[in-house]
Amino acid sequence: MSDRRLTPANGRVAAMHLAGSVEAERYVDGQPAMVASPVVDLCARPDGSRDRQLLMGAEVSVFEDRDGWSFVQAADEYVGYVRSGVLGQVAAPSHAVATIATHAYQGDDFKSPDLHHLPFGARVTVLDERCRFYETNVGFVPKKHLRGLDRPFTDPATVMQLFFGVPYLWGGNSALGIDCSGLIAAGLSACGIACPADSDMQCAELGQPFEGDYQRGDLIFWNGHVGMMVDVDTLLHANAHHMATVYEPIGQAILRIEAQGDGPVIAQRRL
Repeated sequence: MSDRRLTPANGRVAAMHLAGSVEAERYVDGQPAMVASPVVDLCARPDGSRDRQLLMGAEVSVFEDRDGWSFVQAADEYVGYVRSGVLGQVAAPSHAVATIATHAYQGDDFKSPDLHHLPFGARVTVLDERCRFYETNVGFVPKKHLRGLDRPFTDPATVMQLFFGVPYLWGGNSALGIDCSGLIAAGLSACGIACPADSDMQCAELGQPFEGDYQRGDLIFWNGHVGMMVDVDTLLHANAHHMATVYEPIGQAILRIEAQGDGPVIAQRRL
């Protein structure tokens, strides 16, 4: 059975390349679009539950626009519904927010009205450079808060540590709230490493199994949960027990997670 999270088909429409393999009333080529709001929910169905979130500048393919909802597939192949009003024309992002969050202002002055709250990883197009600000397609952003897309980070754990203390949010992918797999995706994506959205996909696709002592950057998986080691003893993870992104001794985490009924570690992967 196909995974509905990765299959651009909803019965009415399906991606053209699925013709002959899934049933649909019509098969279409996806139309390119880009997320034009800072953070948007990608839902399992219109008005349904949030599966995850997409950030400003994320590219999607739109297969259907119906009753105010667009059926889309994100660049990482995840499928779902977003409100049609959050999408805009495809641009050419040049920079991404490289701090936990920033603001886009109306002018190149921090006292000017703020237009958007932009989370880490949001992508913008730089149009001009001022003394302390870049003029972008969404407003003026402090130069210190942006990083060129041609300069990816090199250590996923360092990126993830920016999220320390961020509140836990099921399906969250931003500094406003993040979950375990969203935290991993934020760290790896910022380093130019392709990363699936959900922990089961991450467990199946990322890294190689290893034995022996942990090291920085190792991924530890439970059924439905994942974290990353920041050193030989310490796990960094977003979790519902603490309702935040926290550091936790790995031995303590293993015992606590199993004791609360979520089972033992099922895999450990080294990138």
